[in-house]
Amino acid sequence: MVISTSLFVPYPRPAERPAKMGLTTLTLLLVVGPLHTQASPPAGSFQLDYENNCFRKDGAPFRYISGSIHYARVPRPAWRDRLLKMYMSGLSAVQVYIPWNYHEPLPGVYDFAGDRDMEAFLDLTAELGLLVILRPGPYICAEWEMGGLPAWLLWKPDIVLRSSDPAYLAAVDSWLHVLLPKIKPRLYQHGGNIISVQVENEYGSYYACDYGYLRHLLVSFRVLLGSEVLLFTTDDSRVEELRCGTLPGLYATVDFGPGFNVTEAFGAQRQIEPKGPLVNSEYYTGWLDYWGEAHASTSSVRVARGLEDMLQLGANVNMQVLSWQGHSLGGQCPPIYQHWSGYMFHGGTNFAYWSGADFKNQYKPVTTSYDYDAPLSEAGDPTEKLFAIRTVISKFQPLPAGPMPPATPKYAYGQVALRKYANLLDVLDVLCPSGPIQSQFPLTFEAIKQKYRGTLERDGQTALHVTGRAGDTLDVLLENMGRISFGANISDFKGLLGNLSLDSSPLSNWLIYPLAIDTAIEQGWPHTALPKSSSRTRAGPAFYTGTFETPGITWDTFVKFPGWSKGQLWINGCNLGRYWPHRGPQQTLFVPGSVLHVGCPNNITVLELEGAPPDPFLLFLDQPLFNRTLSQRIAATE
Repeated sequence: MVISTSLFVPYPRPAERPAKMGLTTLTLLLVVGPLHTQASPPAGSFQLDYENNCFRKDGAPFRYISGSIHYARVPRPAWRDRLLKMYMSGLSAVQVYIPWNYHEPLPGVYDFAGDRDMEAFLDLTAELGLLVILRPGPYICAEWEMGGLPAWLLWKPDIVLRSSDPAYLAAVDSWLHVLLPKIKPRLYQHGGNIISVQVENEYGSYYACDYGYLRHLLVSFRVLLGSEVLLFTTDDSRVEELRCGTLPGLYATVDFGPGFNVTEAFGAQRQIEPKGPLVNSEYYTGWLDYWGEAHASTSSVRVARGLEDMLQLGANVNMQVLSWQGHSLGGQCPPIYQHWSGYMFHGGTNFAYWSGADFKNQYKPVTTSYDYDAPLSEAGDPTEKLFAIRTVISKFQPLPAGPMPPATPKYAYGQVALRKYANLLDVLDVLCPSGPIQSQFPLTFEAIKQKYRGTLERDGQTALHVTGRAGDTLDVLLENMGRISFGANISDFKGLLGNLSLDSSPLSNWLIYPLAIDTAIEQGWPHTALPKSSSRTRAGPAFYTGTFETPGITWDTFVKFPGWSKGQLWINGCNLGRYWPHRGPQQTLFVPGSVLHVGCPNNITVLELEGAPPDPFLLFLDQPLFNRTLSQRIAATE
């Protein structure tokens, strides 16, 4: 199926857009002709009504209030709890990203099992009565590692991501031919609950502005999903970004948070979409945290007031709500029909190495917690902000009957002593069983096809004073703190990107050990291994182990690291993410109760990169500590 490129223009002037959208020859684009008549649409329809500036669901005017949740940041056993709380908050839909790199870790190798069972998650949303606004990328941002793009794309060093680069498009096409057939049966037009699908994400903020790339995606989505599904784009509420971020056939929406001038923001959308519903695809309920910065927070009052301001833009709002329940509006939409999606409604956790990074004049890695100061906390607990939002929603539509599910129970398991197992350099045979790679000069992670793991800082100190004699060995441990997920720098190669020099002389003859730490720990190491002979006094990265038993329960908990510096934590083989209390603001890691055991020891493994306390222990609490100041005050009383 082919679209003639002569039907596309680099960007339509606002006055041209409705005419372009009405061309009957655009068979692969949005079918808007029927919306301009009073004929009854087929059952299971979700369409744009340009004449009346609204969506129509099964022929009736429709407005959604939705919230974002990322299944990849929530353990599968907690999916139902989080979704039910979103439903009981009054949301009619959830917004869902699909991270490509989460499902295709290596080219042609796909993983949709366990926590990655995206189809099971979507089926659960349908079971609970929630509609879905799907955002499958291929790029998603989301402060996720490399914006959801697989790092193996960088095995081709000159690849141009998010563009018409043939190598990139070939990888995208291969992925979409696996993913989108899983989506199609779940579209609303096919009896499912997915009402719309986003193409790319905030593309207008990317330097390439490659309309050929967007056209390629548009054709692919139409071929694989059909002509009836509503396709849309999301961009910042600046006209210049909207112009690069969309095409005819993709309905343009905007994103902005509390404090923005609502009229001006939607005015930008109106310059691109003179007709159709007003949509804020990402209304920011909070913000993310970066290592080394203060914990971000947004007041509940401010968020609720911004939501109410947007919902009040619609005339006869109560009547709009009644129309959703089957009451008649005479087939007409109100003059302004505005739609809202809270980003995030539930943030969750960047487990393992999935946290991304931003580059805003400097490299800014994202914390393990993605709490986002969202209405549902990192642990899934209803907050003051949730109830404030719920109160606003109740003014415009009836809430579901029944109480809000309570917070999940938490338990302070107390202090657990750890012991040093081995220095990292003493267990290279376990972590790199195939042996080192020999190279004249350093290689990047991508060059040796290393997925994750590995101290000079990227934007800090770039030189060290070293002492030694000729012929001594220099060991360098390289850590991936997260690939950039937003902006022009997402081709973010990791490792030593050039030669390492000693007094201006490049060092050569390197032995490079790709470390498969997670593979070893998932197989039971080091708890099932014999005690390791190790230099106990050597400084540097080392593994520590310990165990604890629960008192007959497996409740959620939070682990604190008194005196520790920076590293990674595993419990029962599950990688719970990076800790870095010295840098902050995050002081605790969230431990879902689903990773714990009853009736047998729970195995703890810590990789400390910089230096453990003399008497190492962890402290399990029943509440999180996000703010460094708060943690220091509590530490003083422990």
